[in-house]
Amino acid sequence: MKIERKDDGKKGEFTAINEGEKAGLMTYVWTGEDKFIIDHTEVESEFSGQGVGKKLVMAAVEFARENKLKIIPLCPYAKSVFDKSQELHDVLA
Repeated sequence: MKIERKDDGKKGEFTAINEGEKAGLMTYVWTGEDKFIIDHTEVESEFSGQGVGKKLVMAAVEFARENKLKIIPLCPYAKSVFDKSQELHDVLA
C-alpha cells in the first residue's frame, strides 16, 4: 500500500492506494505556516480493519516531522490515534 499526498497550499489530503484502488483518505487544512488540522479520515469498507486509517495518520506524522510542523487532530479517528500513542506527541500542537 502506498500513501500519496496532495496539497494546494490551503488544504491537502493523504490518499492510501492499494494495487491501484483507493483504500482510504485523510484530509487536512493549514492553519498558519507551521500547523495543520486533520479534519477527516475515511476508509473504504472493503479495507476496514486493515490499519489503513492508522497508516494515513502515520504518513501525516512523518510529513510533520520532516518539515518541523505541528498537527491539530480534530478528526475523531486521528485524535484517538494521538490519544493512544504518546510517541506521536512531539508533533501535537
